[in-house]
Amino acid sequence: MSLRPRWIRSSLRWPRWRGDGEASRWSRARTARQRRRERQRRALGRQEFLGKFNGAVGNFNAHQAAVPEADWIECSRRFVESMDLVWNPLTTQIESHDFIAELLDLMVRIDTILLGFARDIWGYIALGYFGQRTVKGEVGSSVMPHKVNPIDFENCEGNLGLATALFQHLAAKLPVSRWQRDLSDSTAMRALGTAFGHLMVALDALGRGLDRVELNAARIAADLEAEGAWEVLAEAVQTVRGSLRAAEGTDPRTRDRSRGDARVYRGARVAARGQGAA
Repeated sequence: MSLRPRWIRSSLRWPRWRGDGEASRWSRARTARQRRRERQRRALGRQEFLGKFNGAVGNFNAHQAAVPEADWIECSRRFVESMDLVWNPLTTQIESHDFIAELLDLMVRIDTILLGFARDIWGYIALGYFGQRTVKGEVGSSVMPHKVNPIDFENCEGNLGLATALFQHLAAKLPVSRWQRDLSDSTAMRALGTAFGHLMVALDALGRGLDRVELNAARIAADLEAEGAWEVLAEAVQTVRGSLRAAEGTDPRTRDRSRGDARVYRGARVAARGQGAA
């Protein structure tokens, strides 16, 4: 029999991008988020779950009095490990909850990564760089029915905030107990399910939102053209020219909107090639 709570790992359905081929145009930023997320998921897979079996006050006095010939320490270890838990041999009346705090701190990091991702997508939708597929029969707004609001990402953000608040409180509260044990941990631990529930709702909303996202490549290209945003090539120019003096020379050009056109960068590249040849 195993009581190890694998559901914490197995039930976290990580949202995946299911867009069309245009998704590759923003895959670099998405992949960076994925790498951060997967690193935390691997840490989650290594998380220990502890258990105790050593009497009401953390020792084997009563056990020894009842059956003195038994090796109660070994019995305790075998019993706890039979449930796929890590044996904690030294406790007070309760297990110390340190492993729960470790788990919840890890969940806060996961929440933070997902929150940043949801907010970024919301922002790109607001700029028009991403669109959202419409759902037949859906009303986007009670007063503006034509709108397609990014409600899934907002739902995700709200629930991640609630989950994080509970995770942080419980991680700080549960390892602290007066003397042998006080009952405040019992009250607080009842909110564990609520915290993970908010996270599950957030993941579900994020997945739904990503299912609807479409890249608006034309809008992105139009913005670059309208802004004359050649400054995005400044790092490449400075790298090609390859000197501190080049950086000092390039920076004013990139900061001067009136001169931010293709000729500046093409000229700098030609000059850099000439320096290399020399």
